[in-house]
Amino acid sequence: MRDRILPTPEAADLLELTAELAERELAPRAAAAEAVGEFPRDVFDTLGRAGLMSLPYPEQMGGGGQPYEVYLQVLEELATRWLTIPLGISVHVLSCFPVLAWGTDEQRERWLPSMLGGGTIGAYCLSEPHCGSDAAALTTRAELVGDTYRVTGTKAWITHAGVADFYNLMVRTGGPGPAGISCLLAGADTPGMTIAAPEQKMGMSASPTAQVVLEDAQVPARDLVGQRGDGFRIAMQALDAGRLGIAACAVGLARGALSAAVAYARQRRAFGQPIADFQGLQFMLADMDTQVHAARALLLEAARLKDAGRPFTVPAARAKLLATDVAMAVTTDAVQVLGGAGYTREFPLERYMREAKVLQIVEGTNQVQRVVIGRALARG
Repeated sequence: MRDRILPTPEAADLLELTAELAERELAPRAAAAEAVGEFPRDVFDTLGRAGLMSLPYPEQMGGGGQPYEVYLQVLEELATRWLTIPLGISVHVLSCFPVLAWGTDEQRERWLPSMLGGGTIGAYCLSEPHCGSDAAALTTRAELVGDTYRVTGTKAWITHAGVADFYNLMVRTGGPGPAGISCLLAGADTPGMTIAAPEQKMGMSASPTAQVVLEDAQVPARDLVGQRGDGFRIAMQALDAGRLGIAACAVGLARGALSAAVAYARQRRAFGQPIADFQGLQFMLADMDTQVHAARALLLEAARLKDAGRPFTVPAARAKLLATDVAMAVTTDAVQVLGGAGYTREFPLERYMREAKVLQIVEGTNQVQRVVIGRALARG
């Protein structure tokens, strides 16, 4: 914490407590849970009761009332020990956004106490098997029959599928393109909604990812969020903030890998001295450290713009792009620092390296982030 300037003493205390929690509660469990693919629901329940699942939302709505600048650094701290946890929090915070920002007073009164009070976990359903980056091409259809939307289609790559308590469904209620997309909020017990078998992934095994299959699923019309046709705007606004959450996770993962590499280099001896004393290795560690600090600086710049109510779509894309590329590079170099030992499961670095890859893909691939930045530059 010595290299950071935090906005309030309260924020400094929150980060200290988060670091202690990550060390005491997350670090001892991470490797075993990831090895068997065990979703740590009890951890999320504990964090929810402690208020960490709703930090950036207003206190009057049941949130923690913290600026994004602080919330994202909490995610970073947790990610130094176990990526599944902060990524899950980020997805939950993303999933709360539609009803909080676009919902009616009745929807907020009905849904927000459990969403922000720590009693539930959310999922965000935008992608489909045939369209990931081209989200406006989604085909899941919702037809209004009386006072119920009947939904048919398949959502893909859904984090928390099967363990979530509520699902944001981006569905087509109109014609082609973004204008025909709407947002529905569905409970886990929605008739006609089933969860496919979890994907077998190269990392993040404790965080379930699966398809959500909708076969004439029945969602009450009162759970349309916003108006018909608002769904694409809701989705894109949510993703802007969600990309900051992924960037924070990436910074934390990279920092955790760097810390492990430095600790090993200090104690591992070769040719009569710690390998950390060799200049070649020092240069590698110095580059890793600089990349982590640069990624955090870009992340916090975007967060402060969001907190100030200023446009942050492009800054969020920059932060997500750099931070996740840094996570991939730093975890790869950390494995190299340990040599053969880094390739074994005796140390967490091979897991960190496998986990880093997904951060370059989720919440918009890094190629999509380059499109966002490049188009902004072209427009001037």
